Amino acid sequence: MSIPEKRVAFHTLGCKLNFSETATISRDFMRHGFKKVEFRNEADIYVLNTCSVTENADKEARKLIRQAKRRNPNASVVVIGCYAQLKSNEIAEIEGVDLVLGAEAKFKILAHLEKIDLSNETQIIQSNVDTIKDFIPSFSSRERTRSFLKIQDGCDYTCSFCTIPMARGKSRNQSIGETIKIAKKIGETDTKEIVLTGVNIGDFGQESGESFFELIQALDTIDGIERFRISSIEPNLLTNEIIDFCAKSNKFMPHFHIPLQSGSDKILASMRRRYKRDLYENRVAKIKSVMPHACIGVDVIVGFPGESDADFMESKNFILEMDVSYLHVFTYSERPNTDAIQMDDAISKEKRAERSKLLHILSQKKQAFFYGNNLGQNRKVLFENMKNRKLRGYTDNYIQVEMDGPSEMANTIQSIKLREIHGDKILGQVSKSPTINTI
Repeated sequence: MSIPEKRVAFHTLGCKLNFSETATISRDFMRHGFKKVEFRNEADIYVLNTCSVTENADKEARKLIRQAKRRNPNASVVVIGCYAQLKSNEIAEIEGVDLVLGAEAKFKILAHLEKIDLSNETQIIQSNVDTIKDFIPSFSSRERTRSFLKIQDGCDYTCSFCTIPMARGKSRNQSIGETIKIAKKIGETDTKEIVLTGVNIGDFGQESGESFFELIQALDTIDGIERFRISSIEPNLLTNEIIDFCAKSNKFMPHFHIPLQSGSDKILASMRRRYKRDLYENRVAKIKSVMPHACIGVDVIVGFPGESDADFMESKNFILEMDVSYLHVFTYSERPNTDAIQMDDAISKEKRAERSKLLHILSQKKQAFFYGNNLGQNRKVLFENMKNRKLRGYTDNYIQVEMDGPSEMANTIQSIKLREIHGDKILGQVSKSPTINTI
């Protein structure tokens, strides 16, 4: 009689960096004979990789823990990630949690599972982020089209609202040479696109004397990968040489995501951001001067302590006047042990929600305008999958495209004419005979 495989399920909250780390941890489980199942299904072990950027992320994590236990009351529940590092005792008090692993311990999850008695009280294995020096490389591989490659971890910045340095420690990374080895390994698969992820990727290489610019130059020479995207980069670290290089590269896409957080210099100073609005404006102008059709995404926080109505309108109008493509709007959330939580002039929850709504509307208008400027063009689209009998994928400049076509076109790059805006997508048609590689 054969022994049934143990089933493990994973769920990831938060950023692309978390997704890359979950993928690496899940591969370790499968190498040890586990069967991976969906989180919504019954499993023997549930692993939840958490985020703690906002209070909503914490609430979502608690909800998922309870759902997992309802699916299988006898299952083991393991919580890892930023929430686990920052609030391990709070998580341990949630009924059904068996193991809580901090920032460093999460990569040794199997060893910790073997050592503890899950029938007893919840075990917490905490990490001292001040002493973490090791960089654990990670990359996602679930989607054959795209891989999230972790190139950097931690952050040395001290933004007054942010808990990430407390959750992940100091900035660190592997050498360019070691990073290239992993990228080449991904290039040996049928993955077409790599997204470079980290906490503060522009800070890459500061300890080794290398730089992010040198890294992307090296990545540009790799065979087997047709596209690279820069997930998010601080405006003060996005140099002219990086922008000019991406403009000339056939592999680095004309797509930048640049955190702004506020368009008010007063609020930027209170947040302890390392730039003023004129630098941000210059970065956007530089990108558009060499890549007119580049997509530029913006992170912005509303309702930061002390943000008056005038400050908010200054920020909103600043964004309105810039040639950016979409916004990621975050409603300020008080986080324990940050300096911002001690600040006076807290903004009411109602006013925060009102401001968030206004910026979401602005984001929709920005996206519609950006899409409109691309109508009628032929752009290269990497199709990812079929959904509702339609092919879906993204242009080089990050426009989501939907069209009729055969499933064989998934994971291929095609020249597509952008015909019509349809909500958050553009309907497309093949502009010439499609190229489909079959094995």
